[in-house]
Amino acid sequence: MRDQAENLRRKLLQSQGKLGRSVAVVSGKGGVGKSNFTTNFSLELVRRGKKVIIVDMDIGMGNIHILIGKSASYSLKDYLEGNKSLEEVMLTREDGLCYISGGSGMSTLLQWTDTQFEKLIEAFEYLQQQFDYIVFDMGAGATNWSLDLLVSVDDIVVITTSEPTSITDAYSMMKYIYLKDAQKNFYLICNRVYDAEEGRETLQRLRTVMTNFLHKDVTVLGSLPEEPLVRKAVQRQVPFSELYPNAPITRKLQQIVTAFTEHRAEEVHAPAKGSKLLTKLRSIFLKGRD
Repeated sequence: MRDQAENLRRKLLQSQGKLGRSVAVVSGKGGVGKSNFTTNFSLELVRRGKKVIIVDMDIGMGNIHILIGKSASYSLKDYLEGNKSLEEVMLTREDGLCYISGGSGMSTLLQWTDTQFEKLIEAFEYLQQQFDYIVFDMGAGATNWSLDLLVSVDDIVVITTSEPTSITDAYSMMKYIYLKDAQKNFYLICNRVYDAEEGRETLQRLRTVMTNFLHKDVTVLGSLPEEPLVRKAVQRQVPFSELYPNAPITRKLQQIVTAFTEHRAEEVHAPAKGSKLLTKLRSIFLKGRD
């Protein structure tokens, strides 16, 4: 089995052509609007002609299916256990946005059999070949397995609010990840601000702390306003950017997506020599089984 795993690894490293980017959306604490951002961020990428799939990794608390108005009958766990094909656990909206529920399959990553892990690698390889972006909606806070996944992805989008506890927890999250991978790309967003100045001050404070204490520069993408229309959209189970395409919050979201795609444009369009997501996950998996 290990020989087969190494053969697959070599095959992945030799693959050429553009591979989709892996993006994880995280927060230090719950209740900051992370899943709502993930949904609308991904949908805006789809509107721009990108192929996007969301993988809901908020184990036990995932609610992306509610926000997109699609109920998930199966999860990634069903695929890993061999009960369903990858296509059967994927949901696709009419606009093309795709979604996979994580279920509980990722929470015991290092306890998987070689066969289950190979199925995960094969799934992510397929997704990277088929999609421009794989967006992981992570649970709030950090666990050992979620940190392993976060270290493996290309980009980390950090959602905070202006509350002191949210800022502190967002910094702690970035610090945990930084200590495992100092080269990780961090992008900051302040959600639910009452005015633009509040957002700028919050994001600058986080950026300064990262620079002063970790000597790490991060990219500020912008802020999103506190908006009652968001609650109305959630109640109707329709993404706010779809239900209210001309609202100020939707325009702010569009600016954030533009800033993100322009900042990553050079790497997004460059040919990939191999998949960092796959090789890092494999390295972590093998180290945990030694």
